[in-house]
Amino acid sequence: MSAAAEDESGPPAPRANPVLLGHGEAEHILLQAHESGRLPHAWLLTGPRGIGKATLAFRFARFLLAGGEAGSAEGPGLFSGLDEPAGEDLWIDPESAVFRRVAAGGHPDLMTVARSAHPRTGKLRGEITVDDVRPVRDFLHMTAAEGAWRLVIVDAADEMNLNAANALLKVLEEPPAQAILLLVSHAPGQLMPTIRSRCCRLPLAPLGEDLVVRLAQDYGLELAEDERRALARLSEGSIGRALALAEGGGLALYGELVGLLQSLPQGDVAGVNALAERLAKGADGEAFRTGTQLLTWWLARMIRAGAQQALPPEVVAGEGAVMARLLERRSLAQWLALWEKLARLFARAESVNLDRKQVVITAFLELEALAA
Repeated sequence: MSAAAEDESGPPAPRANPVLLGHGEAEHILLQAHESGRLPHAWLLTGPRGIGKATLAFRFARFLLAGGEAGSAEGPGLFSGLDEPAGEDLWIDPESAVFRRVAAGGHPDLMTVARSAHPRTGKLRGEITVDDVRPVRDFLHMTAAEGAWRLVIVDAADEMNLNAANALLKVLEEPPAQAILLLVSHAPGQLMPTIRSRCCRLPLAPLGEDLVVRLAQDYGLELAEDERRALARLSEGSIGRALALAEGGGLALYGELVGLLQSLPQGDVAGVNALAERLAKGADGEAFRTGTQLLTWWLARMIRAGAQQALPPEVVAGEGAVMARLLERRSLAQWLALWEKLARLFARAESVNLDRKQVVITAFLELEALAA
């Protein structure tokens, strides 16, 4: 989940979230590494976006800053006692001074590296720059102000540009004593191999469908049970993505996309044009990004179903029949080639600012041509 400020209607920001569900094994690995006395200086926390990687990073940081003494797992918290085995987690009392200062971004022994605002425009940069990373080296070489450790959390490491990555690599190559780096990564394959090789990798699995359904309810999504379950399947185990899709009308949009796919190979010209016009609106391109991501996700899901010869659980009624019918019309190799082609088209639309409406129409024309 992003490091945004806490929203009363959603989960707290990772630095202020006292709860971590579904990752008890990862917590236990970190706890064992600490108790062994041979704690690696750099960790790479990997997994899909929105499953709790940053929340785990701040949880571990608080644990170390508190002197490596976890509080009772029965302490206060929205989901107290769930998936938090007593004595085997990193829970710290939210009322403690360490927790409060980390949540406020004011602990002297913890530094967070993330995308910063441009000094002239004030807008958030699209990447982590070398200026964001340069202070890390000096910070880690300073003596801890209050305890044994100095910690840096990079969220997300995938967003570093080349110069920033090289600057961080120098720190990883010569780590100071009593320093810990926690790198959050949604796509570790995009990181430099030399960075990956210098970190202890800790993969986090997507959350279970039932857990996402439960969290969606507890975080205030006023939806019917079947809609929450559909969101859980659509988000593939990411509560962060489920909440974002709910906020942006992603479930309704996905249903509309499946409806248009059901019309293949004839196609629904009026429906496609209406959708393309709507996705093209908005200066931030968020609607276009969501719509195109859902379309490529559906295609990838269909291709996996064909490869495994088993249709997945439906997000919306009728999509399984659409997948089966389209898979009969063309080979997996042809559908895979189209998926790659559309992914490149959508990425190019983002990078060189192509006409969004025409891009969406083109994508559906390609689908119609292959399905014909």
